[in-house]
Amino acid sequence: MAADAYAIELRGISKSFGSVAANKNINLNLRKGEILALLGENGSGKTTLMNMLSGIYTPDSGSIFIEGKEVRITSPDDAGKLGIGMVHQHFKLIERFTAADNIWIGKKDSGFLLKNSRNKEIEKIAAQFGFDIDPTKLVMNMSVSEKQTLEIIKVLCYGAKVIILDEPTAVLTIQETKKLFDVCRKMKESGHSIIIITHKLNEVMEISDRVAIMRKGEYIDTVESSKTSEKELTELMVGHKVDLNIDRPIIEKTKPLLEIRDICIDKDEGTPAVDKMSFYIRGGEVLGVAGIAGSGQKELCEAIAGLRKIKSGKIIHKGENLVGKSSKQISELGIAMSFIPEDRLGMGLAPSLSVADNVMLKNYSDSFGFMVDRKKARKEAHEIVDQLSIVTPSVDTPVRRLSGGNVQKVLLGREIKSAPNVLVTAYPVRGLDINSSYTIYGIINEQKKKGVGVLFIGEDLDVMLALCDKIMVMCHGKLMGVVHANKTDKEQLGLMMTGALNLVDAKEGKTAGIAKDSAFTPEEWEEATDMSEGGSEE
Repeated sequence: MAADAYAIELRGISKSFGSVAANKNINLNLRKGEILALLGENGSGKTTLMNMLSGIYTPDSGSIFIEGKEVRITSPDDAGKLGIGMVHQHFKLIERFTAADNIWIGKKDSGFLLKNSRNKEIEKIAAQFGFDIDPTKLVMNMSVSEKQTLEIIKVLCYGAKVIILDEPTAVLTIQETKKLFDVCRKMKESGHSIIIITHKLNEVMEISDRVAIMRKGEYIDTVESSKTSEKELTELMVGHKVDLNIDRPIIEKTKPLLEIRDICIDKDEGTPAVDKMSFYIRGGEVLGVAGIAGSGQKELCEAIAGLRKIKSGKIIHKGENLVGKSSKQISELGIAMSFIPEDRLGMGLAPSLSVADNVMLKNYSDSFGFMVDRKKARKEAHEIVDQLSIVTPSVDTPVRRLSGGNVQKVLLGREIKSAPNVLVTAYPVRGLDINSSYTIYGIINEQKKKGVGVLFIGEDLDVMLALCDKIMVMCHGKLMGVVHANKTDKEQLGLMMTGALNLVDAKEGKTAGIAKDSAFTPEEWEEATDMSEGGSEE
């Protein structure tokens, strides 16, 4: 193929950070008007490579060609002039500005005064590609998908013909992902070239024309999406065969560690997030929580972890109500809780502290006097790095310098290290490659075997059906039912997630809003559900 047929061509690109070689002699090309998926494990160098295309880093060696002409990119401004725009995993937006302000602040030809026509220009571009955006809306009031939409429109407004999307679906619902892919196809039809960095093989197969695979900083191969399979891509990415089956060990049913009874929780702005939910967290059991984004999952897990005020209701352990008690009092009652939040850098870890110091944050208060035991923290940090194969120059590296997946591993490793008997986890494999994800599933099962009660908030229903013992479904803050994972399927879960099927109401003999014929017969409901989860124990 002629050189000018490529939108971008990389030849011999290398980049090192100290002794760590992030990219080693990479040769890669992007055709005009195609969607190329860039696949690789955490720490394989994908984002580093794209950061060189977007001008954040400069290659140590190698050449970059745009439409057959060699160029030098030393800044994001250079990349913008060459028609390259990158939407980062962590958005670069000013929260207190409107959508239009965030776009116009970076436009070179916007002039000193803001034009009244700018909103119409933004709406025109949005309509062209099927976006839905309000130019006057403040970023601080936007959902995650709206912020991502704004980032994409921003690079389009700046004239980008090559668009790089770094883990674009990591925080999107299934519906939002479908909408994004529709937009990507429209951009492709209009002549744009798109690179998508992702870990999700099903999405790679659905959206991409070709797949480029990287492993440990090296380019492995590029394959046609229509001529490969998820199994082949996994083996190319990891370097060996991977068993894609998730184990679900059967543990003898135990008494509840925690009973959540009639719990009500408000959102930050005071509106109801969780409305009178009742269920159990049992030792030796993984209880999944499924629901469309914003159904109250975040508020629920934060409240159980003691980070959000509970409006009413009880969390009971051996007859004691834990609501209102300090973490020390809860620990004295025999509950050791670990929490892996959705916001790993904002809530879970301190970005500027090292891996070792973040590990120490969990138990520094156990030290005597004014001195903290850094030696113990460093030892534990090394153990976590080895156990979870965390890619980091050292345990003294600030976690903000690690890839998103490795940040997640540090957080999970620290929480598991504290030997909890209740583990609350919100999207623990979000941003992780498939090999790392299966490592995490294995760790969760090991905790289950030890008698730990696991509350697993997830977004991949296939994973939840394979990993969890039971799945609790939420819709608009209400409990739709608790079902046995081996007695249900995605279609039935989907009906419950949208509120079309409410097993709690069905159990109570109510019929409003229940599509009986669309899923279970009454007898099958009794078989599939454990409705004692919603009421009193035996």
